[in-house]
Amino acid sequence: MILAFATVSLGQLPAHDPGVRGGGPGVGGPLQGIAQVYNSFFLAAQARFKATDTVSSGLGPRFNMNSCVGCHINPAVGGSSPAVNPQIAVATLAGAQNQIPSFISLSGPVREARFISNPDGTPDGGVHDLFVVTGRNDAGQCNIAQPDFASAVASSNIIYRIPTALFGAGLVESITDTNILANAANPAKAGLGISGHANLSGNDGTVTRFGWKAQNKSMLMFAGEAYNVEIGVTNELFPNERDETPGCMLNGLPEDETNMTPESAMLASGYSSDIVNFAAFARLLAAPQPAQPTPSTIRGQQDFVNAGCNLCHTPTLNTGSYSPYTGKTNVAVNAFSDYLVHDMGSGLADNVSQGNASGTQFRTAPLWGVGKRIFFLHDGRTSDLMKAIEEHSSSGSEANAVISNFNALTQQQRQDLLNFLRSL
Repeated sequence: MILAFATVSLGQLPAHDPGVRGGGPGVGGPLQGIAQVYNSFFLAAQARFKATDTVSSGLGPRFNMNSCVGCHINPAVGGSSPAVNPQIAVATLAGAQNQIPSFISLSGPVREARFISNPDGTPDGGVHDLFVVTGRNDAGQCNIAQPDFASAVASSNIIYRIPTALFGAGLVESITDTNILANAANPAKAGLGISGHANLSGNDGTVTRFGWKAQNKSMLMFAGEAYNVEIGVTNELFPNERDETPGCMLNGLPEDETNMTPESAMLASGYSSDIVNFAAFARLLAAPQPAQPTPSTIRGQQDFVNAGCNLCHTPTLNTGSYSPYTGKTNVAVNAFSDYLVHDMGSGLADNVSQGNASGTQFRTAPLWGVGKRIFFLHDGRTSDLMKAIEEHSSSGSEANAVISNFNALTQQQRQDLLNFLRSL
């Protein structure tokens, strides 16, 4: 038996996800070279991003978490879901009486839930918050119930989303529509059956790019929606409570607003609302830094291209005109995404439409930082990068030909490709 094991070479072993890359986070700080005034704004905005909300500051009456950092913490503040799910603790914090839904676990990802259809069969698609403030010692007489998640699960009327990382968001926001659309016209895509398109703003027709379906135009819109939907805090973009049950509207609206007190005018962060701070923090966050290349990751990068993965996970797109945040023009954004939405087939379909992204279409997930990511795909269904790649292939998926190419690689080539991804 010992001799048999000795004769097996690495190239013959099945390719596998090497796992979360070791070492420090390699991310979480501000953009390099920004002016001191922006660095000060970044630090102040980061503190606001990490703050915990209570009912008196706007939490609820329905919510998924009580802070931005609760969802965006791995591998550093601004990232994605941590290994230990903080939603378990927040469910009963301050005396709350929430039950933990079946799809939430301590070792699972942070999740939000959306119902696919309304009781009358019409499309729903909206977020149904996991928890309520009922029973909390700061919630007064508010008495509302959690949604009936058990019935939704039993009838397959529910889908899940996990948090997206915010690293490098200011750079992504600065990519020109022209560059995104020019890359979309790459004729090599059609040769592999890839036909993604941009999601567009219903107001000005420009390319939207944030969120699992690229449904949000800007980081300010992303922050305003998340603050209202995920934490329950009304703000100057979303000024109305999502649940107006009498006895549960405990604050003036909006709960987050521009601070007009004289002492706040000393610093931009001080007089800005929370959502402006959240957006500024994300815009000033540096992009993830890849690990130093190795012979395996260098080979894997070429295998990534040979298989055609780069046609959706475009390694680099450039920003446009001068940005006050970076102080530069034409900055290379090495996000490994084309920021288009693609049909991912029946296997990944969530049957929820947003903008002109259908129920089977998703934004190409940026791969920078994937070396430190724990959960993959829109619903966090796996922590195995190999499994995530395999899930790209199903009936109707634009990725089928690329996955066929991936499967045709040798075990060593696939291993090199996985090592390359974990180096990002």
